[in-house]
Amino acid sequence: QVQLVESGGGLVQAGGSLRLSCAASGRTFTYYSVGWFRQAPGKEREFVAAITWGGRTTQSANSVKGRFTISRDNAENTVYLQMDNLKPEDTAVYYCARGPQFGMGGPAVNEYDYWGQGTQVTVSS
Repeated sequence: QVQLVESGGGLVQAGGSLRLSCAASGRTFTYYSVGWFRQAPGKEREFVAAITWGGRTTQSANSVKGRFTISRDNAENTVYLQMDNLKPEDTAVYYCARGPQFGMGGPAVNEYDYWGQGTQVTVSS
């Protein structure tokens, strides 16, 4: 059974930092890219960042470039999203998802097949 579990969300002041984790069951992530998305109330789910299986290639949305960093530890079956200099507009539920095998997931939601339950990030001004 494929399971993705996010953790690390919370309430933080603007300018602060959080580190999200996405833990996968078994070999769920083996050879697959992984992406992070977020969804604010009343808005569509939007792409945040993605990383290839080997971790050498990443991409991120313009809105988070220079502030968020995606990384992974394949030995631990875990993908991370380090979020620095957080802004109130970063407030959303953050989801991780499994992307294409042997490639890089893009910004389209339908490129990803398994999703976690999400973790809430709230940034106060």
